[in-house]
Amino acid sequence: MKSTARKLAIEDVTHEVGRILTADGKALRVRAAACDYDAKRAVSCLVEPVADDLVLVALAPHGAAYVLAVLEREEGAKATLSTDGDLEIRQRDGRVTIAAQEGIDLIAAKAVTLIGQSLEINATEGHVVVQKLALVGGFVRAEMDKVKLYAQTFDAVLDRFSQKVRNAFRTVEETDQLRAERIDYAATSTMSLHGENAIVTAEQLVKVDGEQIHLG
Repeated sequence: MKSTARKLAIEDVTHEVGRILTADGKALRVRAAACDYDAKRAVSCLVEPVADDLVLVALAPHGAAYVLAVLEREEGAKATLSTDGDLEIRQRDGRVTIAAQEGIDLIAAKAVTLIGQSLEINATEGHVVVQKLALVGGFVRAEMDKVKLYAQTFDAVLDRFSQKVRNAFRTVEETDQLRAERIDYAATSTMSLHGENAIVTAEQLVKVDGEQIHLG
């Protein structure tokens, strides 16, 4: 069996250092030592070039020019990492850390998804503003010194609800209504019921039991 050897055409690529004259989206105008070039940003050049940037340009024999990297920029100027299409950052072994002195913003026109085995948020102050919130979990535990809740409507549907507090105070401005199959109130010391009018009715039996009963 005869093997066919492929001939590779090796094109000579030259490099120059130039300065960005104009940057309009993907179209770049670069001034180099020899002349000015209309160039494209190479896929590997993630830093988006802007005017006055000092860049490295690759010149192909067929006349195409590519900006490979941004070499220098005015100190303190903003840098933007941009690419067309989807962008995926993958670390196969180890951790990924994003650190900033002034702050970090995550902005998306659609959805932001966080997926992980655990999620930890540690902050001195936090603000969450959402139009709709759906929370699904097997267990929720919260430890807080003070909680305030302001809402126009609060609905809860539970199979079981338990509370244990030292002191409980509730103020209802208008109507307080309870519907249950059985109601059991027990006080170890004193139970007081007071109102302008008090009505106790039963379909079958009303029982009052005590060592002393005072009426009137």
